[in-house]
This record gives sequence, C-alpha cells and structure tokens, in this order.
Amino acid sequence: MNTDEVVEVDPEKMGGTPCFTGTRVPIKNLFDYLETGDSLETFLDHFPTVSRQQAQAVLEMSRELVHGKNVTIEEQPCRANH
Repeated sequence: MNTDEVVEVDPEKMGGTPCFTGTRVPIKNLFDYLETGDSLETFLDHFPTVSRQQAQAVLEMSRELVHGKNVTIEEQPCRANH
C-alpha cells in the first residue's frame, strides 16, 4: 500500500493528528492498543473503519523506520468547505 492509502495528516481533521486514511482514527490508537496487550483483532473490532491492510501497513512502516529506511508522510492540503 502507498503511504497516502494508509496515513492521512490533515490540519482540518483531528487537528492534524496522523490518522488512518479515510477515517478519524489516530494511528496512535493502534500502538496504544498493542502496548496494553490487546491484539490486532481487538483493535480492528473496535475500529471497523480501519482495514487490516492499513493496520498491517502502519506496523510495517514503523518497522522500516526503526531499521532506518525512509518513510515519507505528506501533509494533506487544506480543503475549503463549500
């Protein structure tokens, strides 16, 4: 998956907090669940708007960052409300 299919940063959505694309679910929530011992299944059950592929891609991107690989997350341009 492309980064923009996984992570969305929009200053007008959740104050610019990185979220799963197409949702209002902060990426941080996934790590909070995993850090407290919850499974990926539990996270996905609690946040049905996040796909398994998105969650797995975020974990893979994090692994790549830890290993020093380049991962770019671009801020989305502001959209005017019409």
